[in-house]
Amino acid sequence: MLKFATLGMAFYGLFSIISALVYWIGGATLEWWATLWLVVAGFILLVGSVFVRISMPGGLALAIGGLLALQSISLHNDNHLYNQILLLPQLSRAFFSSVLVALAYFGWESYKKES
Repeated sequence: MLKFATLGMAFYGLFSIISALVYWIGGATLEWWATLWLVVAGFILLVGSVFVRISMPGGLALAIGGLLALQSISLHNDNHLYNQILLLPQLSRAFFSSVLVALAYFGWESYKKES
């Protein structure tokens, strides 16, 4: 379970970094600080996923912080890109983040019992 959580967090972090670069290069209607926030939040989640995988104390908290930062910037970006806040994508992001955190937590607990 820990491996799936790590891969999910890493891919989500990389996806947010790449999408921010596409927004920046493509000239979307996002402000520069929103694009930078998306890159930084993706990088925090990427680093947090590595710390989750090696079971470093505080790694899960760092990953949760990255997930919350990505959720908050997606609220801002939906308003700029679609002129409204879309409920289904926000709920799916929240559900996906909750599943990743649950997988990491329970995978970490089983990993500690094996050691």
